[in-house]
Amino acid sequence: MFEGLFQPMHLLLIFGIALLVFGPKKLPELGKGIGDGIRGFKSAMAMKDEPEASDLEASAKERVE
Repeated sequence: MFEGLFQPMHLLLIFGIALLVFGPKKLPELGKGIGDGIRGFKSAMAMKDEPEASDLEASAKERVE
């Protein structure tokens, strides 16, 4: 169904439309903002997966006792 959706000609067309809509000065700023958002999301997800310091201290105390 989605086979061949993003062929090089399609990507050039999308880039051309974005260039017309946002202009050549705003396009790099838009890309930077999207990149910062993705980086922030990834770091937040990484923090979520790491155990908190209080959890580590509690588990260490349980092992000692």
